[in-house]
Amino acid sequence: MLQVTSLTKTFRLARKKRDSAERADPRERGRWFHALDGVDLGVQRGQVLGLLGQNGAGKTTLLRILSTSLKPASGVVLCDGEDLTRDPLEIRKRIGFVSGNTGLYGRLTAREMLRYYGRLHGMATAALDKRIGFLSRRLDMERFLDQRNETLSSGMRQKVSIARALVHDPEILLFDELTTGLDVAAAESVLQVVTDCRGEGRTVLFSTHHMDEVDQLCDGVAILHEGRLCFEGGVDAMRSETGESFLDKAFLKLIRPKTEETQ
Repeated sequence: MLQVTSLTKTFRLARKKRDSAERADPRERGRWFHALDGVDLGVQRGQVLGLLGQNGAGKTTLLRILSTSLKPASGVVLCDGEDLTRDPLEIRKRIGFVSGNTGLYGRLTAREMLRYYGRLHGMATAALDKRIGFLSRRLDMERFLDQRNETLSSGMRQKVSIARALVHDPEILLFDELTTGLDVAAAESVLQVVTDCRGEGRTVLFSTHHMDEVDQLCDGVAILHEGRLCFEGGVDAMRSETGESFLDKAFLKLIRPKTEETQ
């Protein structure tokens, strides 16, 4: 289980910004920008949690903290009872992270990329090659496995990024806007990975702006608004709480009262 308790993350504002008399964003307080402000949520093993929110709501910041790329200002993140912040190197062995801005080394082939990251995780050569073969078949990568990453299409590159996140067989997967920029066929192929991961008992968090993906895949939903959690529950709970059958309208209703309170 992944448990987040009272999680906060602050960034120091630039001098020009903090000296300004106008503060359009309520998260700007004093010298600090409060990107996350007391977030609590939990995800059971084998569940898929959809992380929703407008651009700038704090989704990527949260995922980066969970991936150990960022340290929280305060709060606790527990992975099966272990504090993620105390031994990040050990926890990283159990986490796979795909970010929208995580680049690939263009001059390496997909196979070389996966071997490089597998070795970083301490995998033995035989086990690593076997794992690469499995992932290439599963993600339909065999035809471009030995092509340079710089020659690949967006969909192919995303598959390489996913394979890189899966190469060490992690328990928890963090996907940040997994299908952004992909065509329908590529997106469907990538989303099948999420379904497969749930079937294997992995814990999955993924941020998205596509409500059809949420409806299709998610066991639960967490909505962030201006760094705070404003909803946590199932897809059906979103509909019943708002009286809307379409998830995009339900989402807007859930964040709109928060928006109006800050105006």
